[in-house]
Amino acid sequence: MIEALQFDFMQNALAAGLLASIICGVMGTLVVVNRIVFLSGGIAHAAYGGIGMAFYFQWPFLPATIAFSLAAAMIMAAVSHTAKHRADTIIGVIWAVGMAIGIILLDLTPGYNVDLMSYLFGSILTVPGSDLIIMSLVGLFITVLVFLYYPELLAMSYDEEFARIRGVHVKTLYFCLIGLLAITVVLVIRVVGLILVIALLTIPPFIVEKYARSLAQMMIFSSLLGSIFTLTGLGLSYQYNLTSGATIILVSGAAFIISLLIKKIVFKAKKGRII
Repeated sequence: MIEALQFDFMQNALAAGLLASIICGVMGTLVVVNRIVFLSGGIAHAAYGGIGMAFYFQWPFLPATIAFSLAAAMIMAAVSHTAKHRADTIIGVIWAVGMAIGIILLDLTPGYNVDLMSYLFGSILTVPGSDLIIMSLVGLFITVLVFLYYPELLAMSYDEEFARIRGVHVKTLYFCLIGLLAITVVLVIRVVGLILVIALLTIPPFIVEKYARSLAQMMIFSSLLGSIFTLTGLGLSYQYNLTSGATIILVSGAAFIISLLIKKIVFKAKKGRII
């Protein structure tokens, strides 16, 4: 892997992967503790509608996709906040319809053959410097916002009623969180793909959750763990000529399974000592 870093595309891929890991480590922690993993998956898939609109109507990619994703995300947020017993069904419908709209519009786009695989698994080896700048700015923006509103996010994530008593505008903060998640998904999906976004948002925080002593620790360790998965996946993909995004996902998935096995072994050991 070291010799590969002499190439500009590998340097950009490494930087993009690390930036995506940091962004997803912070946002993924909030996704996991607020139990909105399904909603984040819905936003990621619905973003396909914005991608299709951007290509079909020849609109700028980022504004069109972000606008569509934000609209879908706000509907999902409203449903999940006001009608929780029906949230999974409606989110599933928006998920499917958004993705279907995107695929149909891409099929109808004249004179342009869109590679859907690049949006599923990303094209991390072709990331330009301009995307790295955008990701850096977004990462800084998210970090600053989380730092400024950390007490409110902490209270809302673990006890909404307590947060309301403390004067936190839970509904407004929740909608802002979902909006920020939609923007994050769109920016990262362009680089690493839809499936890797979901993997980086959920797997590192899930593994870290039982070891971290605070929300801030969980964000930091999730970012570090995501970076390790990215570095390992990129190294293996370069060594064995594999698809980078899919390899990173498999590394993350293997770590997820190992963490479950370790948890099961530890639980059995404790149970045996009690008996």
